[in-house]
Amino acid sequence: VKAARALLEQGDPLLLTGPAADRFAEDKGLAVEPQGYFTTERRKAALEAMKAHVVAGTAAKASESEKHGTVGAVALDSHGDLAAATSTGGYNNKPDGRVGDSPIIGAGTYARNGVCAVSGTGKGEYFIRHVAAHEVASRVDYLGESLEAATRKVVMEKLKDVGAGLVAVGASGAIAAPYNTDGMFRGWVNDDGQFFVASHADVYRYPEDLQ
Repeated sequence: VKAARALLEQGDPLLLTGPAADRFAEDKGLAVEPQGYFTTERRKAALEAMKAHVVAGTAAKASESEKHGTVGAVALDSHGDLAAATSTGGYNNKPDGRVGDSPIIGAGTYARNGVCAVSGTGKGEYFIRHVAAHEVASRVDYLGESLEAATRKVVMEKLKDVGAGLVAVGASGAIAAPYNTDGMFRGWVNDDGQFFVASHADVYRYPEDLQ
């Protein structure tokens, strides 16, 4: 995300990949780790599980944790500026050279001042096909839908055939985080400084409800 921010501030080009992206980050003074740094026992176990699912023909039944792991964030600051950032754990057992939705502006990540900021999680191919994050912003901006209605329309209808979720914040501070899976880890803080966390339907205020 820091490298993406540095690229945004530079202005051109919009996307960099592979070794060139690593060189760019190094030139900007950002910390760059060897690929092995990102390998964990949990991720290796998930990869082996997905490979086994493919062999058995049960890939569609794999759990969300076996498939992928995305961290998304959206924010509205005191100046009214909106921002979105999406850091993907990658889709397990993906083909070589595959590019997901996280770096594609409008697919898994999008922000438009005065409208909303959106970050998504799920299989990227569907987010790209539906330009999902941009679709949310367009529904809010052009159709006048509430953030809750727009995000639910995209998640529950456009992305109904794939496990998916979104986190979004609107220009007025409205928050929405719909998902069509069994659960989705999410949390937010409002302008009063109150923290909320949730994994399934129940939402807890932190720290009062979690003591």
